[in-house]
This record gives sequence, structure tokens and C-alpha cells, in this order.
Amino acid sequence: MQDIRIEGEVRQRKLPAAVAGSPRSAIPGPYGGQDDRVQPSKPPPASPSTPAPQSTPAPVAPSAPPAPALLRRAPVQRRSAQRLARILDACAELLDETGYEDLSTRAVAGRAGVPIGSVYRFFPNKRAMAEALARRNLDAYADRISNRLAAPDQPAGWRAAMDVVIDEYLAMKRNLPGFALVEFTVPAPRESRQANYEVADRLLHLLAERLGLDAADAGLRTAFLVGVETADALLQLAFRTDPVGDPAIVTETKELLRAYLARYLDGAAGGGAAGGVDGAAGSGGGEP
Repeated sequence: MQDIRIEGEVRQRKLPAAVAGSPRSAIPGPYGGQDDRVQPSKPPPASPSTPAPQSTPAPVAPSAPPAPALLRRAPVQRRSAQRLARILDACAELLDETGYEDLSTRAVAGRAGVPIGSVYRFFPNKRAMAEALARRNLDAYADRISNRLAAPDQPAGWRAAMDVVIDEYLAMKRNLPGFALVEFTVPAPRESRQANYEVADRLLHLLAERLGLDAADAGLRTAFLVGVETADALLQLAFRTDPVGDPAIVTETKELLRAYLARYLDGAAGGGAAGGVDGAAGSGGGEP
């Protein structure tokens, strides 16, 4: 009995030291293992008879998984930013020539005219480089839409705005290097579905002020996501049947989006003004 008590006392003395010194496993993810140091913490001891309080998280609208950091090091000087732009330009050109599977960081460095170390300074691998290109594409897409909508000759109304959304996507698909393979994410079905959450949210926030919409409305977020997913599938079909996009499928895609989004945008906040010259919203709102 004495040995058992002594052994128990030893265990009680060693247990806190063992817990405090136990290593934490590396954080999983595409860049796990690079530097996953964790600062130790010393929480106050809790009474074993008092369970820790637990809170039930409030339900939230579905959203895309958080994207990992795309750059190992963000450019600070203008020279570094220009070098990064050359790397991404070269990546886009090679995607058209070789495809994603045969893309390599060494080939990108050669095309960009920079040392291979310059590529690895920004990106750990080709996937991160392609993801950065996709993010640049999304930013360029948003800028193109904003510039078109701000033009003095741009018709008012959400239907005209949606035509701009489709037309600018088509222009990038036809003309922008690398966009055929890397649009707003790397060419993998699962990641493409996740990326469409971000595309939908970006479009909603872009159009909210112009159309008098509430960008935080969960119903509108869902509607824009469904619209983006639908347009994505149909426009991919359009380019499978025609290298420049089958015009008949493009027209049907626009008609389908108008019919679907009219449920949410006709009669929405500012809906009468948003409908404007486009017709249906000015006739009293509601479903078509």
C-alpha cells in the first residue's frame, strides 16, 4: 500500500510537467511543416468537479473554406512587385502552352527571366503560384466589371449589370493568357466549387451599392451563389462546344439568370430604380 501511494504521488507530481512539455503536432494544410511553432500557454487550473462551460455556436450562412496565404513573402518594393508580375505572366503563358500538369516552377523562372530562387521566394510550389494567378484573375475581373458599370453610356438596371458580368467573363475566357485553365482557382473540381463562393460574394458586394441591395442578406448570398454555379456550368458547356463560346448557349445562360434572379432583385431594396430601363422591375416587382 505504501508503494502504491508513493507511486500515485509521483504520478501526480509528474503529470503537469508532462502535459506542459508535450509537443503540439504540426498544423495540417498545403503549407504545413514550414514553421508551425506554438507559444506555450499556462491556463489556470480548473476544478475537476466543475465542467468547463460550453457555448453553442450560432448558425451562419455557408461560406467557402478560408484560403491559405498565397505568397511566402509579399513584395514591398516596386522592383519586387514587377518581378512577381513577370512570374505570374510567365505562368499564364506556359499554362496555355503546356497545361497545368506539365507546368513547373523552373520553366516559369526561365520564361520570366528570373532565377529559380526568385520564384521560390514567393511560392513554395506550382500550385501556390497558380492560385496566386487565379486571385489576380478575380481581382482583374472585378475591376473590369466596375469600369464597365461606371461608364457614362452603361444602361441602368440589374439586368444590364448581369450582362456585363457575363460579357466580361467571356472576354477574359477568350483573350486572357492562362484563363482557359486557371480562372479563379486551380483546375480541380473541388477547389472550383469552393472558389465560386468567393466569386459570388465579390459580385454581390460589387453590385450592392449600385443596385441598392443588402450585401449581408443571406437569401441574396444564396441566390448569387446559385447564379454563379449555374452560369459557370453553362458557360463551360458553351466553350466545350465552341472554342469561342457557343453564342446560343451564352444567350440561354443570360435568359436563365434573368428569370431566376428576378425573384430576388425585382422589388428588392431600390429594386424600382434598379429595374429602370430593363423593364420588369418597373412594372410592379414580384415574381415574373
